[in-house]
Amino acid sequence: MKVQALAALAETVRAARAAGKRVVHVRGIFDLINSGHIHRLEMARHQGDLLVVTVRSDDRLGEDRPMLDAALRTQVLARLACVDHVAVETGLDGDQAIGADLYVDGVDGDSSPGKPVTDDGLPFSPEGRAFLREFRHRYDADQVIEKMGSLGKLRALVVGDTIIDEYHFVRPFGMPLKSPIIASQFIEGQAHAGGILAVANHLAGFCKEVHLVTMLGGADAREDFVRQHLRTNITPQLFVRPDAPTTVKRRYLRKFLTQKLFEVSFFNDHPIAHELDVQVSRHLSRVAGQYDLVVVADFGQGFVSRNMVEILCRESRFLAVNTQMNSINMGFHVVTRYPRADYVCIDEDELRMACRDRYAAAPELARQVANDLQCQLLTVTRGHHGSLTYHPTKGFTAVPVLSREIVDTIGAGDAYLAVTAPCAAVGFPPELLGFIGNAVGALAVKILGNQQPVTPEMLFSSVRDLLR
Repeated sequence: MKVQALAALAETVRAARAAGKRVVHVRGIFDLINSGHIHRLEMARHQGDLLVVTVRSDDRLGEDRPMLDAALRTQVLARLACVDHVAVETGLDGDQAIGADLYVDGVDGDSSPGKPVTDDGLPFSPEGRAFLREFRHRYDADQVIEKMGSLGKLRALVVGDTIIDEYHFVRPFGMPLKSPIIASQFIEGQAHAGGILAVANHLAGFCKEVHLVTMLGGADAREDFVRQHLRTNITPQLFVRPDAPTTVKRRYLRKFLTQKLFEVSFFNDHPIAHELDVQVSRHLSRVAGQYDLVVVADFGQGFVSRNMVEILCRESRFLAVNTQMNSINMGFHVVTRYPRADYVCIDEDELRMACRDRYAAAPELARQVANDLQCQLLTVTRGHHGSLTYHPTKGFTAVPVLSREIVDTIGAGDAYLAVTAPCAAVGFPPELLGFIGNAVGALAVKILGNQQPVTPEMLFSSVRDLLR
């Protein structure tokens, strides 16, 4: 039977281990299971011969109980092919009662304390373990950290759209009798420096000096917030657009497990006025060539004009570009609006949109875009498939995902771009750039939005963990 009492499951585990099988135990709440839960359970299943799951009982979850009771949650889990057995926890902690070989807590974002992921600090996937075993033959942690130290002498210019990311946490009660809406109680809110501000903050931890060029709105500018949330080695040049607010993305989340409910955005993505375009373009023309690298995070919010693109492509010593696709600009905002770039970093959907091709192999499309933009390096981030980096003479380098815990994926691509752009500028080989990028991404997805930047201290600690 898949669904068992906890005592019976403990006996099943003991028998399996006695027979020489490796047992992986995952515990969590598993309310409203999504694709992220399933993916992580599948990765956990690859780590052993048997995957057992224990579900926290309703009476142990306090006031903010899940939508589904424990019996329903176990039934849903039992239908997953990757799960061998499932039980509801009783008074004992699940790991103490089961005694598996490998124990993982909080797979669904729960923050309860428990044993950390073991297995020599390696990620779940066999592909990740194989990559790191081979990578260790060429690099040790001290070598990687020493090479990262070479970025400290760089001066960088960053250009792009300011976005304020707001997170409003609520407690949903359900649907009122007379209205098809979700009635919720507001609990708390927080705001993060997102968009190009986040890119600048990530980059400023690794480079000597960062000059930021961005645009605020004439209405609800939030200039004080922006200045207060920039690192001290960032010099901002803030232009003002009178006919727009500073872009704000306000997300409403269920406090329990930080599940997103919906989003409201405040912005004007029409092209900026000619006079403002001329003003910004003159500034970029004057300063772009003074920096070791220029990083453009073009979110398609109306700031980066065609004139600016032409100047940046012409004047930059080393140009790193990312264009981001969202529900508003999908199909109208692609990386090929840039005639050239030295380094391009985009996700797979953005790559496919640029090529207008849903089905061709990603390497084929990456080569096509790299040739069109005359790239020295092009990286495609592919979610749980890791990343793929293309070099015109060295070919493709695939790096599997290195993350073990996912809190929020928002901002992970910005962190990847920010830290790998200077690596590309100083000539890091593709396999090292991909490893660093995926390590940064693994750290970024553990942070809610852009609550804090990925720092060198965080990255170096992760590198030592992965390469020990």
